[in-house]
Amino acid sequence: MRRPVLILAIFVLQAICAIFFVSDILSSFVGITTTPLPWELREIMEICAALGLIIGLVLGGILLRRAFRDRNEAEARLRRASGAFMVLLAERFEEWGLTPAEKDVALFAIKGLSTSEIGALRNTSEGTVKAQTNAIYRKAGVSGRSQLLSLFIDDLMRDEDGSLRLPSSQSAA
Repeated sequence: MRRPVLILAIFVLQAICAIFFVSDILSSFVGITTTPLPWELREIMEICAALGLIIGLVLGGILLRRAFRDRNEAEARLRRASGAFMVLLAERFEEWGLTPAEKDVALFAIKGLSTSEIGALRNTSEGTVKAQTNAIYRKAGVSGRSQLLSLFIDDLMRDEDGSLRLPSSQSAA
């Protein structure tokens, strides 16, 4: 909540300062006559507007730096999660006693490839792939591809103590 309000405040401050400078230039260019302000007041207004633009620039830079840092942290978490998923796959495949060919087929199935696509990638017939997927499902104790994938999703959603981690909106219910 704090960050969107800060961004909005910076935007409004810079807009007011820019409007001040642009209206001053346009009024001189178009020839709009106004009651002249005392030069001291005018100088103070210009200094304040310039300071407002500088403050907006500095705060915008700070927010941009934070955005880059947050993006880098998110990418690092994604890399760790991806690595954790691959470790989890390897552990489960070993636990189930899958053959190297079954490991390949299981990985392709989890990635969402069809039986014919897996067969083409592995240079085997669809019948062989079907037999291997059935063996994988039997060894994993599931009845199909969606249940196989849900096993891994459930494992990734568990905390270190083994309890299922729910999204914050569901954990309070």
